[in-house]
Amino acid sequence: MKSKTTVKKTKKTDSPQSIGLFNLKAPAGAHKGRKYLGRGSSSGHGKTSTRGSKGQTSRAGRHFYLGFEGGQSPLIRKMPKRGFNSLFKKEYQIVNLANLAKIKENVINPELLRAKGLIKDKEGLVKILGEGEIKNPIKIQAHAFSKKASEEIKKAGGSVEVINV
Repeated sequence: MKSKTTVKKTKKTDSPQSIGLFNLKAPAGAHKGRKYLGRGSSSGHGKTSTRGSKGQTSRAGRHFYLGFEGGQSPLIRKMPKRGFNSLFKKEYQIVNLANLAKIKENVINPELLRAKGLIKDKEGLVKILGEGEIKNPIKIQAHAFSKKASEEIKKAGGSVEVINV
């Protein structure tokens, strides 16, 4: 009696195959095999399980935190913690004259700037800087002005009013 063997024929096409997540494979050698530890001396990783002998790194639970200096008091604990942050620092929201020239109002204040989307917080401090030109006379109310900005506004016939906090 003859045994029948069937050979499955595959159809090859000349058209390029589409590439997607469904047919991507890692190249050969991309995934290294797991290192089995403590499985006897013939495994190559027996006895001390690649940890060497004695010392802190050979023990279980040998995790160190970032900046660990071998038991000596770490630098991060020696440094003063107060830093260099000024308690009196003022954070200004910046608006340039080029942005103000687009507004067709006679009086410009932080509420109007917030409504137009030029600043985020109407309660925050606003500083006007002198980048750009302004042609029509306007009255601008803000918490601070650069020297160039105040000169440009006055040159155009406008006025500058500093809001005190």
